Amino acid sequence: MAANEDAVDAGAASLTGVPETQAEVVGLLADPASYGEPVARVERHDTHAAMVFLAGARAFKVKRAVSYPYLDFGTLARRIAVCRAEIARNRRTAPVLYLGLCPVRQRSGGALYLGELIADPEAEDALSGDDLVEVAVVMRRFDQDALLANVHARDELTPALLDALADHVAAFHDSAGSAARDPVAGHRTEIADNTADLRQRPDIFDADAVADLDARANAELDRLAPLLNDRAAAGCVRRCHGDLHLANIVLWDGQPTLFDAIEFNDALAEIDVLYDLAFLLMDLDRRGARAAANRVLNRYMGARDDLDGLAALPFHLSLRAAIRAKVGATALATLTDPAAQARQLAATRGYFEAARAYLRPAAPVLVAIGGVSGTGKTTVARALAPDLGAPPGALVIRSDVERKRLFGVAETERLPESAYQGSANARVYDRIMDQARRGLAAGRSVVLEATFLRREDRARARKLAQSAGVAFAPVWLTAPAETLKQRVDARTADASDATSAVVAAQLERAPGGQIPWPGVDASGAVAAVVARVRDVLRTAGVAVDDEGEAACDGSG
Repeated sequence: MAANEDAVDAGAASLTGVPETQAEVVGLLADPASYGEPVARVERHDTHAAMVFLAGARAFKVKRAVSYPYLDFGTLARRIAVCRAEIARNRRTAPVLYLGLCPVRQRSGGALYLGELIADPEAEDALSGDDLVEVAVVMRRFDQDALLANVHARDELTPALLDALADHVAAFHDSAGSAARDPVAGHRTEIADNTADLRQRPDIFDADAVADLDARANAELDRLAPLLNDRAAAGCVRRCHGDLHLANIVLWDGQPTLFDAIEFNDALAEIDVLYDLAFLLMDLDRRGARAAANRVLNRYMGARDDLDGLAALPFHLSLRAAIRAKVGATALATLTDPAAQARQLAATRGYFEAARAYLRPAAPVLVAIGGVSGTGKTTVARALAPDLGAPPGALVIRSDVERKRLFGVAETERLPESAYQGSANARVYDRIMDQARRGLAAGRSVVLEATFLRREDRARARKLAQSAGVAFAPVWLTAPAETLKQRVDARTADASDATSAVVAAQLERAPGGQIPWPGVDASGAVAAVVARVRDVLRTAGVAVDDEGEAACDGSG
């Protein structure tokens, strides 16, 4: 177990505000001799709501006896209830990490001691007795280097890891139980709470800017209310994680594992699944990892096909950033180190400005990338997508991937030649055009990636952009035949089934002479090819924010 990302190692900078009634409990858990097994040193970490003690192979988390507008840990009974809920909620995704509860009891002479681990906190009389003083959640300890926040800091969020993360979150959302919550009323309350809390810190947040954010957020909620209500009726409001950022995800046995889900306030966790996902996307974006956020978004959408709900994504991102801003302001009061205070202040203000910016999304565009197999369409599409339209960028719709989904097979499973002919091919283009239409209707930019060998298919893409009222920027990639054949023969674990023989056949059918799509030589280095494509898009009047990642300050 590791502490929350807002935590401070008490060895470096202690937090004030430990409730007097818990002082003896803190003394007990800070003493290596308390644990009944060889523990050389206890590390303490603190957040505004909990104290975590790392002792040997285990971690002990005690809720602070505090009350805030959004949580109440003020009584022992309430702390027992939320500790039980924490075990239940988090065993859904990380059963191996959550070992149970440990009671803190008092001997007749007054001394405190740690009771036996209770693996089943719901067992009758599990936490009974007049000698019960406190309770701690017990977790299996893990190396903090395994937190995805630290994996990102080492620049080790690989494409494979991001795909696994998106799959993990999508599977969790699919399995999460439904919840009867009114999302519009819930968001209205969140906006009001955010505004009230932000207004309490005029030294950090400009009053006029707070009023502007409040007005924009409420107006956007009014616009989205029918969609959000429809999604709730369709079962999209579920018992989610609620605090889904990189510091609450750990690599366990090499797989991303969600932990530390919200247990103290059901209203914060029983939410639309895309609002849950938005926290992860916002966190990546604010850390300067927009490309990673874009990959997670695209992978998740492929797993759950929830394109229509993306209309609410800018609003959801803004709410998440505003919440982080107000929580960051609260955390400032707990810090004593000037350097830590300066970092926290900058991050807090950055979240606030991001909350405002997310509500001013760029207009969507449709980019179509064509060319025979091996020209690098997918590579170019993925490189462009983070910098197109509203954060975290465009949807990438690949004909190869959608073909596999249409036939109900895994992306890397080979299809017979008949799947690429006649009516089957027509169905694939119908599918990718429909996916693009839905994405554009939701306000999301789209990159369509297919061979587009037929004039009719190229015309359909142009007409789609016209009917959606968005800018259209087509690109035709080319490269020498031998280069194309070498590339496809070198592919592994990809959705494309193309071989050098397929490339040869495509070249025979490829349009000859001039076509209305601007051509780009794709035979060189990837960076150079992408730069040339960006120039083509700019010439077509499409805004390409190739400073997208640099524009995020990485704080967070």
